[in-house]
Amino acid sequence: MIAAIHQPQYLPWSGYIDKIRRADAFCFLDNVQYKKNEWQNRNRIKNVQGAQWLTVPALYEFGQKIRDIKINNKVKWGKKHFAALRTNYAKAPFFKEHSGFFEETFSRQWESLADLNIHIIEYFIKVLEISDTKTVRASDLKNLSEDPTGRLIDICRTLGADTYLAGADGANYMDMETFDKNGIKVIFQQYVHPEYPQLFGEFISHLSVLDVVFNMGPESPALIFGQNK
Repeated sequence: MIAAIHQPQYLPWSGYIDKIRRADAFCFLDNVQYKKNEWQNRNRIKNVQGAQWLTVPALYEFGQKIRDIKINNKVKWGKKHFAALRTNYAKAPFFKEHSGFFEETFSRQWESLADLNIHIIEYFIKVLEISDTKTVRASDLKNLSEDPTGRLIDICRTLGADTYLAGADGANYMDMETFDKNGIKVIFQQYVHPEYPQLFGEFISHLSVLDVVFNMGPESPALIFGQNK
């Protein structure tokens, strides 16, 4: 059984979704320290000028865990984010099929950043026809180590996994010997980002997966996962 573990990201890129698809169980790592202005509260879409950041304003104190991060709703970020999607993707072939979900999502007053991110990720899981992967939050699991590698091993054990699917750069920060001693095999995701027709000219890679979904519709699963068996 393969487990993958990752912080819940905002509007994640296609490689993140591919990691979920390749795992039997995927754990949202929400019990680790939040890092400001990484991928947990922002991501990129495409506009006529190139890549555009969409950032969720977060209220945080240094050292807070992702599960405890609140959204600053004094800023009307939701309306701005949906307006950005509508402005830049209204002419995308499949925008209308998904606009209702994003309009409703961005009209709600979310308190928790993790809740928002997971809500959106679960939508992409459904749209991209991933039906065999169980998802769980790390904060719902008990007796996890505070050591970074130990935490990953404990999550794998709790989920009943004998194999851990790591990111391509995982070997740079993981204690591989400890995984081996605990009988957990480590494999690495080597994701090949596909090219596809986009609006506004020259192709830009590593945008939010919504760029694929809006432009490619029902062809998205084959496109995203086809080169990544």
